[in-house]
Amino acid sequence: MTRTKPIHSTSHSDLYYRDFVAWSDEQALLLEQERFSELDLIHLIEEVRDLGRRERDAIESQLERLLLHVLKWQYQPKLKSSSWEISIKDARRQIKKLCRKYPVLIKHIHKEDVFDECYLDAREAAIDETGLPKKTFPLECSYSLDQVLNSSFFPEAIADE
Repeated sequence: MTRTKPIHSTSHSDLYYRDFVAWSDEQALLLEQERFSELDLIHLIEEVRDLGRRERDAIESQLERLLLHVLKWQYQPKLKSSSWEISIKDARRQIKKLCRKYPVLIKHIHKEDVFDECYLDAREAAIDETGLPKKTFPLECSYSLDQVLNSSFFPEAIADE
């Protein structure tokens, strides 16, 4: 998160912009001491929200990596390598680990718009990495989330041109 100092700020805000670590230590101490009226609530709320965003970003990143390698697996069968299989399996493990640690992320990745956005990003990466024409990769994902998370799912190869 970029912390750009506003024109008018309080002493708490000044510390937030000058030394974020010192600010966070101070906020934790104020919470421990139940000195709630002294908290920098505006920035504290921002930072707490940001914590959840980081975890959602992490699981989306793993899902994009998984979809990218599944696409490469399917559309470049002659170039299949053990590193792609390892990457697919590792992405699945990381997604499962994040979902075990933060169960709400299961709902997050099941949102249609999240899955679709991850697929489109993976598609763009596949186009860049493979050098294959855009039309090679479908605009809509041909697999479901449950399929790509299934440890035994590896799509049928589509012959290299």
